[in-house]
Amino acid sequence: MRMRFAALALAAGLAASEAAAVDIKFTLDWAFQGPTSAFLAAQELGYFKEAGLEVTIDRGAGSAGAIQRVATGAYQMGFADINALVEFNVANPGQAAKAVLMVYDAPPFGLYTLKKSGIKEPEDLVGKKLGAPVFDASYKLFPAVAAKVGIDPAAVPRVNMDPPLHEAMLVRGEVDVISGHYFSSMLDLQSKGVKPEDITVMLYKDYGMDFNGNAVIAAQRFITEQPEAVRRFNGAVTKAMRWVIANRDRAIDIVAKTDPLIDKKLERTRLDMAIDLNILTPRVKAVGMGAVEAARLESAIRQISQAGELASAPRVEDIWTDAFLPPPAERKLVD
Repeated sequence: MRMRFAALALAAGLAASEAAAVDIKFTLDWAFQGPTSAFLAAQELGYFKEAGLEVTIDRGAGSAGAIQRVATGAYQMGFADINALVEFNVANPGQAAKAVLMVYDAPPFGLYTLKKSGIKEPEDLVGKKLGAPVFDASYKLFPAVAAKVGIDPAAVPRVNMDPPLHEAMLVRGEVDVISGHYFSSMLDLQSKGVKPEDITVMLYKDYGMDFNGNAVIAAQRFITEQPEAVRRFNGAVTKAMRWVIANRDRAIDIVAKTDPLIDKKLERTRLDMAIDLNILTPRVKAVGMGAVEAARLESAIRQISQAGELASAPRVEDIWTDAFLPPPAERKLVD
């Protein structure tokens, strides 16, 4: 009889735990790819469930769209460029979201052209056609990098294009240069037969744009109503990122379970590029994942506000909060 009561108590406890799970709709900024495998791994490995969360992960269509989804309440949390969040929050003060966990400590933003174009530096872009989807983070930040190097962004004609045409239009010569994430544009150009040595790369970080990149963001209402859920989500993702770095092939297998059409070899390369360039920076190796340097973010906000001629320059605390970060010891990604 005692064993029966114990079993019933255990079942009741499990039922109560499941009933208390917090539902989170989470949007990516783009497709299911290697660099976002930590979110899928947190789900597949049960880290979200252990944290009392029921998480649904959907692909996105750019950072701007991801921010819109979160800010309007359609999704509680998402993954998006923190710099795009600056512009959105200024334009939509009543729907502002906040970044709560930095993932890309270094930005993947850049410009890419073929060496035969003769373009070597951003200063050479005057009169040249720059192409990208309008929601592309590098595309949206181009006025800031133009201002930094001393050219008028209006002197660089910009061509909006659908994502599937991005690299193809450069290869065909329909635009002179494209913008995009390094780990996407470089691999996509190579998939179209362009050799790496025939590509000129201009990463924004090399031209005074010391910005962060993508972060986990959360709706302000969700932060207010479910602060502990935000904290537990960040803990699960950080734990998953540590696992991904140590188990990269298995991480890509998890991505392939979600999207069987991916090229696993290409996504493994994309994951390696993102980890080496954007995620596991020297600073993150030293102090761990997730936090930002306030002075660095403040400088980025100022540059974005000036170049984009925003109505105001938001404060760091309007864009970012460190209130939901895991303890420092749990944010270390490598021993």
